Amino acid sequence: MEVRSEGGIQVRCDKLPAPVIARTRLQVWFIRVCSSLFLWTCLVQLVAVGELWHPHLLSNITNRISAITQDPLPAVPSPPPLLPARNYTSNGFLRISCNGGLNQMRAAICDMVTVARLLNLTLVVPELDKTSFWADPSNFEDIFDVRHFIDSLRDEVRIVRRLPKMFSRKYGHKPFEMPPVSWSNEKYYLEQILPLISKHKVLHFNRTDARVANNWIPLDLQKLRCRVNFQALKFTPQIETLGYKLVRILQEKGPFVALHLRYEMDMLAFSGCTHGCTEEEAAELKRLRYAYPWWREKEIVSEEKRSHGLCPLTPEESALLLQALGFHKDTQIYIAAGEIYGSERRLAPLRAAFPRIVKKESLLSPEELQQFQNHSSQMAALDFIVSVASNTFVPTYDGNMAKLVEGHRRYLGFKKSILLDRKRLVELLDMHLNGTLSWNEFSVAVRSTHEKRMGQPTRRRVIADKPKEEDYFYANPQECLCEGTNCDDLLSPSNSSEGG
Repeated sequence: MEVRSEGGIQVRCDKLPAPVIARTRLQVWFIRVCSSLFLWTCLVQLVAVGELWHPHLLSNITNRISAITQDPLPAVPSPPPLLPARNYTSNGFLRISCNGGLNQMRAAICDMVTVARLLNLTLVVPELDKTSFWADPSNFEDIFDVRHFIDSLRDEVRIVRRLPKMFSRKYGHKPFEMPPVSWSNEKYYLEQILPLISKHKVLHFNRTDARVANNWIPLDLQKLRCRVNFQALKFTPQIETLGYKLVRILQEKGPFVALHLRYEMDMLAFSGCTHGCTEEEAAELKRLRYAYPWWREKEIVSEEKRSHGLCPLTPEESALLLQALGFHKDTQIYIAAGEIYGSERRLAPLRAAFPRIVKKESLLSPEELQQFQNHSSQMAALDFIVSVASNTFVPTYDGNMAKLVEGHRRYLGFKKSILLDRKRLVELLDMHLNGTLSWNEFSVAVRSTHEKRMGQPTRRRVIADKPKEEDYFYANPQECLCEGTNCDDLLSPSNSSEGG
């Protein structure tokens, strides 16, 4: 025993024998080891259980652990704070059922958000078309980031995932259903649609394609259409990840052209364009056209349509076009399309002219594409991402994807998009193939025809009372392309191109 004085107070200290101290330390060490082993066992069990419910959990944990052990990376910026929600009294609910393919539905969603804002409505997350030719079962949240869609527009429109139960059929509510008139302006919606909302509280638009005019819409609403298109409609992380992987693979091999080769069965059947098809193929396409009652035009003279520039280019015509435009044989070309009608047999001339032709199916493994199989809109989203990112975009038909991609590329700084004058091109092709035009004459004529059709800044062409024939808003949203610049200078006549 030892006695020592601390601050005038005597303290007795008992010294433990050395063996006792060693045994105590050993016990503490043993408890620590057992505790660590127990905790690691629990962690492994949690990961194993989590992997059953969420296949990506293990990889996420592994990535985070490896990130901790490696050199610290720069901090990822946190997402911007949510904008304050717009405070307004809703006049009712707008439910929409989109029709058509991915890009037709995309434009329709932009239009309907704008209508909801104009009428002070609450928008229900859009329903996508599941009954069209493609029979894609995808829901909105399978293609677009629904949380981002709702949050990014909260300062303009209130968006809910579903109608309140009190408005469901189960509770005896019968929704009022109708298609709005095509190419309508704000006066139509304020005078014709708003009273219906006031009466029924819920309005269901069962068709939404091209229901808002291209022109004479207030500037703030035009800019909202752009904001939805360029910012709010963000693809899901799964689609974006795979889409940007495709872009990275292509860019690592050099510049590339995205060729939107719309020579697909649905387009040929719908348009009645059978140039280059066998008699059996033409008959098959005609039967398909009659099988879909909402395709109104049934009896179509293919060559007449082609002569007016209303048919997509064939793969053979596309090869001659690209060669005439000056693309070399070693140009990397990405085919942004689904299954080409006639498959590899029809692609052979194009592949012979440009051996470095690739598709998403040749760049990605079957396992990577498996989740998108039988989901045409999700596949189209991958092509959309690649087409927007390409060095040059060449659409062989001016359908919805061609127009939406063109608009995106203008928004991103007027990236090169070769917008074909198919009527003139068909004339030149036929003259070259029948020997009237030499190759040099054909090539010079093709280049001069498209010199000012490269996606340069231009004003939209307006044709009164003929909205289908004038320039489409989403192909050239000029109201959204001049921030911080003088639009008159940017869109001066010297920069304009007819129909460009």
